[in-house]
Amino acid sequence: MTQQATTGTRWHLTGDWFDVCKCAIPCPCTFAQPPTYGDCEGVMAWHIREGNFGDVRLDDLNVLMLASFEGNPWAGTHTDPYAAVFLDERADDEQRAALGTVFGGEAGGWPAEFGAMFHPEMRGMGVVPIHVEVDEDLATWRAEIPGRVTAAAEALTGPTTPDGTRVQVHNAPGAEVGPGQIATWGRATADRADAFGFSWERTGKSSKYFPFDWSGPD
Repeated sequence: MTQQATTGTRWHLTGDWFDVCKCAIPCPCTFAQPPTYGDCEGVMAWHIREGNFGDVRLDDLNVLMLASFEGNPWAGTHTDPYAAVFLDERADDEQRAALGTVFGGEAGGWPAEFGAMFHPEMRGMGVVPIHVEVDEDLATWRAEIPGRVTAAAEALTGPTTPDGTRVQVHNAPGAEVGPGQIATWGRATADRADAFGFSWERTGKSSKYFPFDWSGPD
């Protein structure tokens, strides 16, 4: 981050969030339960459709995180949490400062609550090209940092799912974007990471999509 943003500034972000992780489908974290295998690692991606931090516009910018932990963060029993964060290289200095302040939790709102609960050790931060695509009908979603991270998924379906509908959960007890949003379940078609000590490659595990709508500093 190249400069300090004012932590008392009013801000508002809306957009798309999704993850891919090592848990079986459906990821127990969304139900505030321990991970399938006792620990979890994965990719989380945010695409800001519309946003501002005071007078600084943040529309169409992306943020991506790699994260790992053991146990259940929702119950406060997790251990060894660590993460690395990537900011969109298209952001200018003011925008990067604003993103760092919001996603770092210093500007209040849900990111501050989530950060206080998860409190990971930060293994690194980069300013990189981040490509994010989300189908309007939520058929697929994808994020990529070329050569370092790929996270892609297709909406979960099955023999009793009506065509064009999505498998969803309302009132999730462990929503990573905060209360009041609807989870859409998916199956990971690509999940690769090679950055800041994170290294894995797998497919077929859990993915989920949430919209998000945050504001602060309240």
